[in-house]
Parts: sequence; structure tokens; C-alpha cells
Amino acid sequence: MAADQELSDFLQSVEKRAFKRTVYMVRDEDAALDIVQDAMIRLAQRYGDRPTSEWPMLFQRILSNATMDWFRHQKVRNGVLKNFSDFEGADGDADFDLLEHLATETTAGDTESADSAFARVQTLQHIEEAVSTLPTRQREAFLMRYWEEMDVAETAAAMGCSEGSVKTHCSRAVHALAKALKAKGISL
Repeated sequence: MAADQELSDFLQSVEKRAFKRTVYMVRDEDAALDIVQDAMIRLAQRYGDRPTSEWPMLFQRILSNATMDWFRHQKVRNGVLKNFSDFEGADGDADFDLLEHLATETTAGDTESADSAFARVQTLQHIEEAVSTLPTRQREAFLMRYWEEMDVAETAAAMGCSEGSVKTHCSRAVHALAKALKAKGISL
């Protein structure tokens, strides 16, 4: 029973960050939710009996693999549907917002002005947009290192690449983000 509670606590602690990371990857909130849930189920079913110290790395790897599987399925699905779409009208609705807006958190002592709150929300949106435009591997490395706060070795293991590759991807991501944000007048 204690192991079940520990697993539940672990999954609850990683669900929001995992969802956000997956939304950045697949750019579809419904698909991201499905991927994260599948990853959580796989962890619980296959690795729930492992030591709790192994769960973070296992979960990151399962989540990465589930995301790659989703892309593979989409590639096949889109190839088939593209052929069928030739028979459909041109009025298909493909416009939708893929990124969620960050909710502004208010604290008891928060006396932020409306102007600064708006500027902060706008800055966060620009950052999200810039992160979403990064190449897949750079975005994955950046989010694991700086969002998930994983070290280089953990990130390399989760991504299935060398530590040097992780450092390269992170460096390129940081430079690309800085350039994109500077072009929008944002200096961090």
C-alpha cells in the first residue's frame, strides 16, 4: 500500500511539467494529455516495483518514447489522410491555438500593477513561442535541463544520446532563444 501511495505521489509531482513539456513537443493539448497518461500507466504497470529513485529517469525515458511513438503514428496517419483529403472540400477548419496561456498566479502579498502583469504575461507568451520554434532535439534537451532541472547525465540517458550532444543542443537552444527574444525587445 505504501508503494502505491509513493507512486501516486511521484506521478502527481511530475504530471504538470510532463504535460507542459509534451504540449511543447506535439503542439496538441489533447494528444499531450493522452501521451502523459499512457506514460504514467506504463510506469505504474511495468516499473512500479522498482526503487523510487529510479522512477524519474524511467518516467522521462517512457515519456520520450511515447512522444516519439505519437509522431510515428501521426506520420502514418497524415500520409493516409492526406490522400483522402483530396476528396474533401476546402472548408476544413485547421486553425486552432496550440499553446496554452500561462495562468498568472496571484499570491497574498501580490500588489503587481495591471501594466506590469500584462507585460509579464506577454513576456511569458513570447518565451513560450520562442521555445516552441526550437528544433525538436534542442527543445527536448532545453526543457529537460532547465524545466525539469535534470543534470546532463540524466538528460543524456533520457534522450538516448551522449552528454556532449545534450550540451550542444542546450547551448544552441539558449542562443536561439536569446536571439529570438532580443529581436522582440526582451532581454533577460
